[in-house]
Amino acid sequence: MRVFTGFQKGVDLGGWFSQCDHSEERYDTFITKEDFSIIKGWGCDHVRLPVDYELLEDRDGAPQEKGYARLEQAIGWAKENGLNMVLDLHKTAGFSFDPGEREAGFFENEKYQERFYALWERIACRFGKYADMLAFELLNEVTEQSYCATWNRIASTCIRRIRAVAPAVNILVGGYWHNSAVSVKDIDVPVDEHIVFNFHCYEPLIFTHQGAYWMPAMDRSFRIPATATFAEMARADREQGTLSCAGYENWPPETTLSGAYFEAFMGEAVAAAEAKNVPLYCGEYGVIDNATPEDTLIWYRAIHAAFEKYGIGRAAWSYRQMDFGLSDPRMDGVRPELLSCL
Repeated sequence: MRVFTGFQKGVDLGGWFSQCDHSEERYDTFITKEDFSIIKGWGCDHVRLPVDYELLEDRDGAPQEKGYARLEQAIGWAKENGLNMVLDLHKTAGFSFDPGEREAGFFENEKYQERFYALWERIACRFGKYADMLAFELLNEVTEQSYCATWNRIASTCIRRIRAVAPAVNILVGGYWHNSAVSVKDIDVPVDEHIVFNFHCYEPLIFTHQGAYWMPAMDRSFRIPATATFAEMARADREQGTLSCAGYENWPPETTLSGAYFEAFMGEAVAAAEAKNVPLYCGEYGVIDNATPEDTLIWYRAIHAAFEKYGIGRAAWSYRQMDFGLSDPRMDGVRPELLSCL
């Protein structure tokens, strides 16, 4: 499989320009120039920067120059530290992976879709010149499988419109079920040497999202260790109502997490990428801060083994806070070893 060169080991900057209150104070203080230096010191080669459309557009879709200037500054900080960057459109007008954002209608409304294309054309016009270190991720975590055909059409149109402006920029495309690995096989877009298939991996969800407050059926006090057997995880899935593509149902019930599990889980996505000769990238993976740091490290070791076997580039969620923060004080005791497993 082709390797996504320069994007092998990264971290997400969630909560800075996305999933936030979009205040000037947030923009000014949540992430600073120093953080890019720290991330470079972690041995990373890139960052993934989630951006909501509110940074770049007003309510009517008119460009906001201050937002573009902030992105220019962030790109400059990355360049100064020898880091590449994935620019991820985390939310667009009419769609968010998070229903709490109250964005709806994108897949049914051509006006929203045209606004999406126009936004990417403006981004490409402004930042396509950085194609040697900057990649574009069209949209974060398409949700429903029923959107698959429509999303393939939208993504294909968007790629063609970006290519007219920025022919050499790498463009990342993911699938449905929140960029699930199992959806990669159904990505159907124009493929050239600068297309990358993208997925996210939080499996088994019952472990990585244990006690998550944003999952309606989840008991917030629920906890499960990384060493739990797959039988225990499957039972907890049923009890907690976890929506998951875990893939451990076909393993012996006494099996526990290992690199072999993740190799099997990613295998279909790897095959799909190989068949179309495109690199494969995991834009998000991580463990909620309800898990112990020690259990988090066990999980990272296991998934790291699969990434390394297949040559999959990746960015861990997330650098600070956001319920997954790798730089948070609670991770101090395991961080040196964990960083070797990014």
